[in-house]
Amino acid sequence: MNLIYPLRCGGCDALGFTLCPECIGSFPSVEEETSCPICGMPVGIRKVCGRCIDEKNLFQEGLYGFYYENRLRDAIHSFKFSGRKDVGRHLVGLVEKKITSFSTRFDFIIPLPVTEKRLRERGFNQSFILAEEISRITGKPIHHSILYKTKETKDQYTLSKDGRKKNIRGAFSLTNSANLKGNKVLLVDDLYTTGQTAREATRILYRGKAESVVFFALARTP
Repeated sequence: MNLIYPLRCGGCDALGFTLCPECIGSFPSVEEETSCPICGMPVGIRKVCGRCIDEKNLFQEGLYGFYYENRLRDAIHSFKFSGRKDVGRHLVGLVEKKITSFSTRFDFIIPLPVTEKRLRERGFNQSFILAEEISRITGKPIHHSILYKTKETKDQYTLSKDGRKKNIRGAFSLTNSANLKGNKVLLVDDLYTTGQTAREATRILYRGKAESVVFFALARTP
C-alpha cells in the first residue's frame, strides 16, 4: 500500500499553492559562512570540520539547501513518497541564488541514480527532478546515463559506520566514462545523511577520470 505524506500545514495545498509562506519561513537554511564547506555541518565559521578531515570526503565541496527537520522534512517526504514533484522543484527554486553562485564549479550535472526496482516502485528518481531544476537555473546539461546503481542498498541511517561502508560499496558503476574525462561534475541528491553514498558515487566518478566532483543536496540532517 502506498503511503501518503501530506505537508504538515494544511494551507500549503489550499488554492493549489505548492508551499505556503508560513512553511517557507520556517525552513532552516544551511548558511555557508558558518558551516563546513564539504558536509554543511554548522561549525560557527567557514572551515572543514573534524569529521570530514577524518573521513577524507572525496568530493571537493558541498552545497546544501536546508537542514532536514520539522516542516522541511514533511515537504521532502511529500515530494519523495507522495509523488509531489512540484514540491521538489519549488524547494530547489528557494535556493536558486545559492545554486547560481555555485554554477562556475561544474560543467554538467549527474543525479544520483536509483535501481530499476526503486524507479518502478516510486515512478521517478527524485534526484533527477532536482537536477532538472538545477539545469534550468544554470543552463548546464544533465548526463543521467553515465552513473547507474547496480544493487539495492539498505537505508544508511539504520547501520553502523562500518555497516554503511559495506552497504554502499560497489553499489555504483559507469556505463560510459568518455564524457567524464577532464570535466567538472555536480553530483545531485535529495538528502545528505552519513555521506557514504555521495563518497562512493564520487569515487566511481573519479575512476572515470572526472576532473573534479562537487555535491548538492536539497537538505542535510542536523
